[in-house]
Amino acid sequence: MKLKTFLTGLALSGFFGLFAQNEFKAKIIDHETGDPLFGVTILIPELDRGGTTDESGHITMDGIPDGAFRIRFSYVGYETLELTFAFPRRADRPTLTLELHPASEEMDQVTITSTRSTRSIVDIPTRVEFIAGEELSEKGNMKPGDIRMLLNESTGIQTQQTSATSYNSSIRIQGLDGKYTQLLRDGMPLYSGFSGGLSLMQIAPLDLKQVEVIKGASSTLYGGGAIAGLVNLITKTPGEERELSFMLNGTSALGLDASGFYSERYGKVGTTVFTSYNLGTPYDPADIGLTAIPDFNRFTLNPKLFVYFDTQTTLNAGVNIVTEKRTGGNLEYAKGAQVADPYFEENTTDRISTQMQLDRKTDESRRFQFKNSLNYYKRSIVVPDFVFAGNQFSSFSELNLSWGNNRSEWITGLNLWTDQFSQSEGNPNEDLSYSDATLGGFIQNTWNLIPQWTLESGFRLDYQHQYGWFPLPRFSLMFDPASNWTFRLGGGLGYKTPTVFSEDAERLQFENIRPLNTEALTAERSVGANFDINNRTPLAPGLLMTSNLLFYYTKIRDPLQLTPLNGFYEFTQPDGYVDTHGAEVNLKWSYDDLKLFVGYTYANVKEHYNGEISDFPLVAKHRLNNVLMYEKHDNFWIGIEAYYFSPQKLNDGTTGEAYWITGLMTEKKLGEHFSVFLNFENILDTRQTAFDSIYTGDLSDPEFRDIYAPVDGFVVNGGFKWKL
Repeated sequence: MKLKTFLTGLALSGFFGLFAQNEFKAKIIDHETGDPLFGVTILIPELDRGGTTDESGHITMDGIPDGAFRIRFSYVGYETLELTFAFPRRADRPTLTLELHPASEEMDQVTITSTRSTRSIVDIPTRVEFIAGEELSEKGNMKPGDIRMLLNESTGIQTQQTSATSYNSSIRIQGLDGKYTQLLRDGMPLYSGFSGGLSLMQIAPLDLKQVEVIKGASSTLYGGGAIAGLVNLITKTPGEERELSFMLNGTSALGLDASGFYSERYGKVGTTVFTSYNLGTPYDPADIGLTAIPDFNRFTLNPKLFVYFDTQTTLNAGVNIVTEKRTGGNLEYAKGAQVADPYFEENTTDRISTQMQLDRKTDESRRFQFKNSLNYYKRSIVVPDFVFAGNQFSSFSELNLSWGNNRSEWITGLNLWTDQFSQSEGNPNEDLSYSDATLGGFIQNTWNLIPQWTLESGFRLDYQHQYGWFPLPRFSLMFDPASNWTFRLGGGLGYKTPTVFSEDAERLQFENIRPLNTEALTAERSVGANFDINNRTPLAPGLLMTSNLLFYYTKIRDPLQLTPLNGFYEFTQPDGYVDTHGAEVNLKWSYDDLKLFVGYTYANVKEHYNGEISDFPLVAKHRLNNVLMYEKHDNFWIGIEAYYFSPQKLNDGTTGEAYWITGLMTEKKLGEHFSVFLNFENILDTRQTAFDSIYTGDLSDPEFRDIYAPVDGFVVNGGFKWKL
């Protein structure tokens, strides 16, 4: 009887248990637009049950027992939402509507400083690319001593090596010469003129918060020189918690990089201190007797002080000190041996730069800002039978006022540049000394015309004391029809005053170069436009694809050329122009911890001189960037990469070979504060010396050809990072 009663009770409990199963219905939408989200993952961890939303954003889950359960809503690119629901729920309740917010760690919440706006990156009409967070850390692992690789692995950007033996390099955006790109630090120009040839190799990335890139004319806010675009290096500031981090890196080429960064805030005072030591050992993987990596020793110190007077007023001031000696050329000579009649290149540099910025909010919508930088740069270049040296002193000062609201933002200001170069050694009959000053005023407005349309327009007027007035209008229009689509159209004018410090002059170590004939030369002027399309599409539950397609065009009138003339080189302006047009494609697929990046660059740069059209030298018309990354957040990541460069026209009339560069990179965290990394760079050992020559003539007096491919070949680097 007892057994019968037990079985009957068990059956009844199961029967009533069927009626204790509940149903959960919800609709998931985007917080900002209200659009339904397809493919949102819904999970009840305690029951190990889940599902995904349909194309209308709806989901229905049944079979939920009575009780209180935590339900997790997750979607790539959005913040994860967790809520607790009690069951049973009232049967007459309508379908629950929940909103997901764009992820605060993703680019939606990244504030871009280069546009001078307070808006996040997705709300800015100007197209801005940025490198930050884990991506910046990963790229910094591969080349902790400089930012050359960090930039070269981005679509549309190519770093051009100007010395075969000393590794001097410059930036090319969309195929245009490095002189047309402004390199900034916290919005201030510190790396132009005589210092430009080595700047990329003398900036260590450990103290960088993010890197911002604007392609195309950006002269409204930053003046002359930003014809191809600008690269703005944003440094870290003191956070709520103290940061103390160290990196030690070694390479199979016997290189060493040691860096340290400290930041902390003490009430109304804060500080950041960055220091690094970088060592290079002469390295010749081709066994030709010339350095692919030169001998160098570099020390960097960059302390900054932050003062928070009150919630409305802040001041920061810092100094950047860099000293380096770099020797390339004959391998044995670079190692310190006595060599008869060697070829060598010795660069000795000293840089001292100061930066100061004062911010004052007069009310919730108005901000006053003053900033200033002073830059002293001393450099000596020694090659057999010739020495070129000089001192450069430049300054930058700006006063601006910004105001506005969510509908419209304004910024207006004045700035002054001065640049003076004094030649101390060289040909006394060909003195390249000069002194320049430029005064400019600008105004820019960002206006939400209607919810889906935003216009950014600006105007700048510069006066350069030798070349006169330069009016520079610019605009960017953004159309945002839906949460997953964005369209941008922009254009503007730019200019560049003549300078002797160019890639071509750097290749010659400034030997036999005549001073500028300012009476015969005019400023280079440009007009440019770009159009880009952005899309973010969920392809399946958990799988998200983001894409960007950019079309661009830039035309430069009266370009400056370095022309051989009776044993010397003279800057002239041939009758014609240079233009570049092309496209960039960026695709990214994200699925859980796996990410795939594919980038393609088409750069068609032409010279139009005297009725003839030819390819601009040292431009890879086609480039592919491919990176596959597995990333377990805060634990482990590993990635493989492959980059393709199509044949390039060289200055001697020949055409270089196409090539691939591949690599493997990995990092593992060991505990909360310690991590180790190991990278295999250029696994295929792609070297120009393996399939082409880098010089002609005798080793003691080489005539160097253009460097269009790596010369250092396969290199392994690894080390550790410690962060408190």
